[in-house]
Amino acid sequence: MAGVSTEQSSPRESSAEQAGTEPTAAEQAPETQAEAAEPPKRASGKLLGLLGGVAVVALAIDILTKVAVVANLEGKQPVELFGGLLYLDVLRNPGAAFSLATGMTWLLALLASAVVGVIIWLAPKLRSPGWAVGLGLVLGGACGNLVDRFFRAPGPLQGHVVDFLSVFAPGGAVWPVFNVADSCIVCGGILVVLMSLLGRDYDGTVHRKKKAAQS
Repeated sequence: MAGVSTEQSSPRESSAEQAGTEPTAAEQAPETQAEAAEPPKRASGKLLGLLGGVAVVALAIDILTKVAVVANLEGKQPVELFGGLLYLDVLRNPGAAFSLATGMTWLLALLASAVVGVIIWLAPKLRSPGWAVGLGLVLGGACGNLVDRFFRAPGPLQGHVVDFLSVFAPGGAVWPVFNVADSCIVCGGILVVLMSLLGRDYDGTVHRKKKAAQS
């Protein structure tokens, strides 16, 4: 009976082996949270395409509508649409959206260029479809008005923007005359603000989930 081995690992050795091979839940939690919080990088290409597509469509619609109204309606009486809800009334605006800052055309052109640059710089970091659409609208609208600033009379950085949409009355009597680019900028800005209020950042971070994970 002396030759029979009855070796058994002690409780300390068993616990040491388990500790060496299986990480505890406390050790796994930070890594799991970090992986959950990390946005999917593979979606960036699709989001860049979404942002660019929205911007191109907005820019194209803005340019085409401006060319059409200048060629057919400039210098003529306003055209009433939808029973007076909307009027096509072509005006040349040296200022910002809704005829603001009319004496600072060159500065507005530089500010719009800066906005375009910031959006292009931010675009590769996007991980949110909502932000991509919002920034795409702002980018397309800013580029649309920049085309007028650079290529319309009286000259580069001094060009007057073509406005032609007047609601409820012609001539901006009720609301300042605007264009498609202005509408895109406003709608895109509203969408970006809404995403921020919902706690969703451009990089895909959701603040509510982040706070819950930290707590």
